[in-house]
Amino acid sequence: MSTITAGRTAAAAEAAPGAARPVPVGRVYRFELVKLLSQWRIRLLTLACWIAPGLFTAAVAQQGTLPSDTLFGRWMHATGWAGPLVVLGFAGSWALPLLTSVVAGDVFAAEDRLGTWRHLLVTVRSPRRIFAAKALASATVIVLLVAGLAASGTVGGLAAVGDEPLVGVDGHLLQPSDAAGSVLLAWACALAPTLALASLGLLGSVLLGRSPMGLLVPALAAVAMQLAQVLPLPVALRLALPGYAFVSWNGLFADPRRLDEPLIAIAVSLLWAAVATTAAWLLFARRDFTTGSEDGVGRRTLAFAVAPLAGLLALTTGAIAVATPSTGSGITQQKVQQAVATAFAHLYRLQTGQLHRPAVTEEQLRATAECHRGDGQVDPEGPGNDWRCVVTWHLPGTDAPGTAVYQLDVASDGRLTADGDGPKEVNGYFLVHTPTGDAPNPLWQFDGQVGLLASPTDTTDPTKG
Repeated sequence: MSTITAGRTAAAAEAAPGAARPVPVGRVYRFELVKLLSQWRIRLLTLACWIAPGLFTAAVAQQGTLPSDTLFGRWMHATGWAGPLVVLGFAGSWALPLLTSVVAGDVFAAEDRLGTWRHLLVTVRSPRRIFAAKALASATVIVLLVAGLAASGTVGGLAAVGDEPLVGVDGHLLQPSDAAGSVLLAWACALAPTLALASLGLLGSVLLGRSPMGLLVPALAAVAMQLAQVLPLPVALRLALPGYAFVSWNGLFADPRRLDEPLIAIAVSLLWAAVATTAAWLLFARRDFTTGSEDGVGRRTLAFAVAPLAGLLALTTGAIAVATPSTGSGITQQKVQQAVATAFAHLYRLQTGQLHRPAVTEEQLRATAECHRGDGQVDPEGPGNDWRCVVTWHLPGTDAPGTAVYQLDVASDGRLTADGDGPKEVNGYFLVHTPTGDAPNPLWQFDGQVGLLASPTDTTDPTKG
């Protein structure tokens, strides 16, 4: 008896007077959850997610060399709240796609390999409840793994360094309570694209059956989206990919918080999750799992996988393009200048406190930046490592302004890395004393973030607020 026949028989039996009722979804969900958690690889992944990040953050915080190529990596000596953010950056690129592949990419294919579909359908008597239980069980395990990564990285960082203020992407200090809330929100933002990848795993598991290729669907999709984010794509297309939610949380660590990009990225990710899950259900309701036949797999792939997701990508790209005023790469000269000037002003105050100099405010500094690309030979917009900025500021009681030069590397996702190029007493390399020990001059090298979407603050004085 095929799965289609068994499903129709179960549906007819359910509708017949006096027939046995299908097993409740809650009971099937508990059964599927126990099946997943009893697998040795799931147990090993759970153990690793709840232990490894803590050991990593604690070990790195004690090292002399920090992962400065990762956002917040250069602050792991200064505060324990940088640890979970470094873990989040790594997890969004590698760990979470692999976890969704192992969990969701195999949840249906395992039944194909074991040949247990007939027994499961006869026992539960409802294909719809089987699908719902498997989808919910895999989502529960994935949430458990994500929670482990976040909790372990936080505990390890706080235990190794302590509950100190965190420097945000614009250079301002977040007090520990604010840093804790922002870290929690950042991990919540990353949960949405993780569920989108899990839904793609469900789709691959149903579509490809017993083939192990279903395990690769979330990982391959994540790699493709990462490669797309590296390219100089238009802002609308970049935000229409669920992978952008893995980096959009950076705006939560600015002052004021930039919520437009995270909210759009979360909404897009949830839409991808809904469409992929619906496509997986439609395939599950039609496919004969018991015969092992793959006839028509190409047609099913096009009809239930590629076409709906491509249509969703086109619709969301168009909707974002209409709803937001940003065009092109979203990286303009004015935005770069504002980001550099704002970060410099905040970090100058931090350096002033560490060197025990008279306090000064951003309003008094009136920091501005003039940035160009390629010595003025290239249009000052878009990503590139040939940006050069001259920052100018004023100190109370002095007539001559101060100037400092920075070489900039601006990535396509808006992250910028500034490297001090003189004068050395301002942005050169030297050690300053901090509550957690000696640390490099905060103005020597720093990270920043350019908001890709236009906002009202793009035309305001960067030294105010």
